[in-house]
Formats: sequence, C-alpha cells, structure tokens
Amino acid sequence: MSRKKTVPNAADFLVLKNGVENHTARYPANTMLLDKRPDAPQDDQVKTEKVELKRNVSLVSGIALIIGTMIGSGIFISPKGMLEGSGSVGMTLVLWLLCGLLVTMGALVYAELGTMIPESGGEHAYLMFTFDKTRRQNLKAGAAVKYGHPKGSRSFAQAPAFVYDWVALFIIRPTMFAIMALALGTYAVKPFYPDCDPPEMAIKLTTAVAMCIISFINCASVKAATYVQNITTFTKLLALAIISIGGIVMLLKGQTENFEDGFQGTTSEAGTVAIAFYNGLWAFDGWNSLNFITEELKDPTKNLPRAIMIGIPLTTLAYILANIGYLAVMSKEEIMLSHAVAVTWGDRMLGVMSWIIPCFVVASTFGSSNGCLFASGRVTEPNMYRPYKVPLPIPIIVLLASIYLVIAPIVQNPGSQFVYAVIFILAGLVLYVPFIYRGIHFKFIDTVTIVLQKLLQLAPTGN
Repeated sequence: MSRKKTVPNAADFLVLKNGVENHTARYPANTMLLDKRPDAPQDDQVKTEKVELKRNVSLVSGIALIIGTMIGSGIFISPKGMLEGSGSVGMTLVLWLLCGLLVTMGALVYAELGTMIPESGGEHAYLMFTFDKTRRQNLKAGAAVKYGHPKGSRSFAQAPAFVYDWVALFIIRPTMFAIMALALGTYAVKPFYPDCDPPEMAIKLTTAVAMCIISFINCASVKAATYVQNITTFTKLLALAIISIGGIVMLLKGQTENFEDGFQGTTSEAGTVAIAFYNGLWAFDGWNSLNFITEELKDPTKNLPRAIMIGIPLTTLAYILANIGYLAVMSKEEIMLSHAVAVTWGDRMLGVMSWIIPCFVVASTFGSSNGCLFASGRVTEPNMYRPYKVPLPIPIIVLLASIYLVIAPIVQNPGSQFVYAVIFILAGLVLYVPFIYRGIHFKFIDTVTIVLQKLLQLAPTGN
C-alpha cells in the first residue's frame, strides 16, 4: 500500500543533515521558505543547504568597522555634555579615558562570546544560545535553528532574545541610524547657511537622500559597504588629527591657561557623573558592531580580539587628543555654549578654511551610519571550547558599571520616561506569547516572507 507524499507547508522548514529531513521548527533558519507553486520542485526533488555568509571582512576592514562606527557625530558634539556633567577640564579627560577602558573591557567580553559562538547576530545569537537549552544543543551539533518550537512544546526560553530584538529593531538601531543621518544632513547643509540656521526641510531632504544612498550601498554589496567604511574611517582620523595637531600647536605656543587648575569645579554627584558617562559612551557607540558580522569576518578566532584591541584603544587615544585640541583653543565656557564644538573650533582656528570641518563631520557621520546599518542587518557553558577567554573580573566590572549607568540617572532625576521605556520593553512579550510561544501563524505571512526573501536576496541566520 503506497502512501501519498505531501508537500510541506511553507511555514515548515527543511534542514538536510547527512541526507535526513528534519521538520522540527516552524520558521526557517539558513533555508529559504519552500515555494508552493505547482511547477516548483517538490520536497523530494529539492536539496537545501545551510546558507552561510561569505567571509569578506578582513582584519583591516574589521578595525575600520569598529573605528568607523564609533567615530560619528559624538566626538564633534559630546565634549559639551562631558564638561557639563564632570564640571572640570581634568575630570573630563579622565572620564574620556574611563569610557575607553569600560568599552574595551565590554568588547573583550563580547570577543569571548563572538569566538565561542561564531554566528552573526550579536546579542541575539548570544541570548538564544544562553537561555534556550534545546537550541544550544542544536547549535553545538551544527544544526541551524531560529525562533519557534517543535510541535507540542512550550517554552519562554527564547523570550529574552525576542524582547531584545523587539527593542533593538524598533528603537535602538533605527534611532541610532536616524540620529547619525540627521547629524549628517545638518552638517551637509550648514555651509550653505553660514549666518543662520538651515531650513528644517533642507536638512530632512538631505538626510533622506543620505539614508537611501547608505541603504543602497549595503544592499548592493558587502565589499562596497566595507570599502566605504575604510575610506570614511581614514577621513575621520584625518579630521581628528587636524584638531589634535592644531591644539598641540597652540599648547607649544604657550596657550595653556585652560588646563590650569584642571580639576577645579569637579562635581561630586554620582548621577551627574553617570550622565557625563552617557555623553562619552555615545561617542563610543558601535564598539560591538563587529560581533554582528562575526560570520563574515575572516579567521574570527584571531581577528576579532585583534580588531578590538587595536580599534578601541586607537579611538580612545584619538578622542583624548581631540579634546586636548578643543581645550587648547576654546575655554570651558565656550565649549559649554557651543552646539557643535568642532564647527566652533574650526571657526576659531581655520578661518576661511573652516568649511572643511563640516565636510569632515559629514564623512564621519556617513561612515558611522553605514556601519550601523551594516551591523544591523545581521542580527552558561563553562566547559565549552573558548578560542578566546577574558579574566573573570572584566565581565564583573562591565556588569557593575552597566548597573550603575542604569540606576544612577533614575535616582538622580526620576521621571515618567523611564516607566515608558520599561513598558515598551515588556510590550515585546505581547507579541512573543501569541506568535512564538503559542505558535499562531497567518498564511499570508508566508507569501510576504517569500516575496521579501526574493526581493532582498536574503535568508535568516542560523541562530
């Protein structure tokens, strides 16, 4: 008696391992959804293979991605917030150094995770691996998995990764990209309106065009995106070099009055220092961008820690020298009154050539926006092999610093905005319970997914 062979539903996914079919999860991971057209090959005619991203990112490109993503508009604007929070020139320089050390330690912790779990996706991959035991076992065995549960099972193990993705995809990454692009638009238009603020419509149109160009570059080619990152990184470092050298020249001429009594006025309020830290860390934002593309990094076991240990200290040094350059030319009061410190510095130092500073800032924000978008698209095992391992005190320090940076501003200046943030984060569970935990599925989503996969030429990652 023969059995009629049925075509799997498009919501199922097919993973072939050693020639064996495995229909165990609802959504595909590293496989395309099956096409249900009559003329499409049936499941016994199709062989699917694990989709892996090509390793196109070299060590130099990895360093450029870290530096290029971190150096955006922050270093050209944040010195104002750092001075307001710290209260003194000396404390400002100390906080810049501490921000660099904290980011370096956090990046080293991420390096251990990135070499232990060499998958693209950053925090999503690490949360999936940590909390979902079944998925962790499958990953260790080399199987590809994503959201969803085997039929009949119920688990909240994937909820942390889902909530993180919910917040990252709807708030963190889009707002980062928008802020960087708006800074790009503002500085690109400003030279045409030297005596007044540029029109808001001109800024928004320039921003929209820049976002479309960056999106096109990232959709067109990984190599093109890394080339852009390499070029803009060089431009950023050149801009910071001009500011730093200009400041050193002024110091050699004896203009050191802004550094006298450097720690006078230093604040003693912990909450204010935390806010200053936030301003500094914004300039370092993007330090974990390389972990989102680990799967595309050549020899990640060696190159991921190397890129971190070269890229972040180099950025920290550039930031400290740039702040010395600012303070050698501008007083503390002038910096605190300026809305764009680098532009004010250019007006004071470069005269008729001051227009080059906005151009450098445009290149800087273009590169950081490109790096942000490039990384955004890749989104408990003590005995597991770790190609790279950090000392235990480092993750403990990073954890304690993170807790402090979350709690201190709330204690210092409590407000309803913190309640709204918590509500939005927990709102991710409203979507998780019906669509992931309960497995509710609408058939039209399959069609939309297939169309988008073909249109954008993409497939889900393997975690």
